Amino acid sequence: MVISDAKSGLTRAIAVALSESFSPQLLSQYFTRKKLLKKLESYGNGAGINALLDSMRASSPTRRASDAEHQDSWTLRHPSALSMFEEIMNASKGKQIVVFLDYDGTLSPIVEDPDRAFMTSEMREAVRDVAKFFPTAIVSGRCRAKVYNFVKLSELYYAGSHGMDIKGPAKGHRKGNQTVLCQPARKFLPMIDEVYRCLIEKMEHIPGAKVENNKFCLSVHYRCVEEKVRAEFYGLPVYRKLPFRVGKRNAEIESRRKVLEIRPTIKWDKGNALEFLLESLGYTEMNDVFPVYIGDDRTDEDAFKVLRNRGQGIGILVSKTPKETNASYTLKEPSEASYAVSTRVGGVEEMRLSLSLSLSLSLPRQY
Repeated sequence: MVISDAKSGLTRAIAVALSESFSPQLLSQYFTRKKLLKKLESYGNGAGINALLDSMRASSPTRRASDAEHQDSWTLRHPSALSMFEEIMNASKGKQIVVFLDYDGTLSPIVEDPDRAFMTSEMREAVRDVAKFFPTAIVSGRCRAKVYNFVKLSELYYAGSHGMDIKGPAKGHRKGNQTVLCQPARKFLPMIDEVYRCLIEKMEHIPGAKVENNKFCLSVHYRCVEEKVRAEFYGLPVYRKLPFRVGKRNAEIESRRKVLEIRPTIKWDKGNALEFLLESLGYTEMNDVFPVYIGDDRTDEDAFKVLRNRGQGIGILVSKTPKETNASYTLKEPSEASYAVSTRVGGVEEMRLSLSLSLSLSLPRQY
């Protein structure tokens, strides 16, 4: 990106500063940092100049200290779930724990091929153990059937398509024999199928691109697409690959971690799925319920927000880097899993909660 400027020599300097590979050595061929900042500040407060100044100041040696301060501040607001274990135990004591787990990046690593996001047998056994004591649900953006084929535990509740496709076990924690089933976006299936066919056709010429049909939503994976052609997956151009109405009325597109998602425009998300499952289990009006939701994705924030607004249970974000979140606690390192299970087991309740809190750390995550 190059910002033109009437002053001779500034154009080249600004171009360098706005480059992702900004080099102080190269910039010094034109101006010293101090001189350039002073000169640019004299040209007013335009958006382009402000962006330039922010970029250059961020590259100064004080950035590391700033990042460290930001990390410390974030950790104070969202402490480690393991370091705050006693506090969580006290809050959950005598209450009905209900466990909600994201899949990709939580129970399995983030991988290049979405069809190979397998969970380990150890992880499966950990989930099985938790489900013996607590109602347990997998809440994922994946197709419900695909998530089930990954997990292979019939005693769980599964909420696929970001909660738009929910089904419970034939026999579970719910009172009565009726199977839990919820598909609020069912009327959008013809539209989703049409968009899927369109995307398959449009993406055929892009090596590495993969279109995944999650039944009530679609995912376009471009993790394996060469960098030089990834521009096709950013901004408005992607809309031209879809039927006219997509992005205007019946569906919306969201960019995630090297994935584009197309979903029906419907007021339903993982937070709604959490509330539906709590209601289906008979816990909506209970004051002694303690939901635990563990996830690493931006879509999990809707569930974290529900728990925060309810004032019940906890949301736990799996992330190594600070980010805005409605979660109360965080988890970072996979190595913390064994510590949680082996050293925090004092009684039955502690063992159960330790297992549930450690699930998201049992596998290294790949990016």
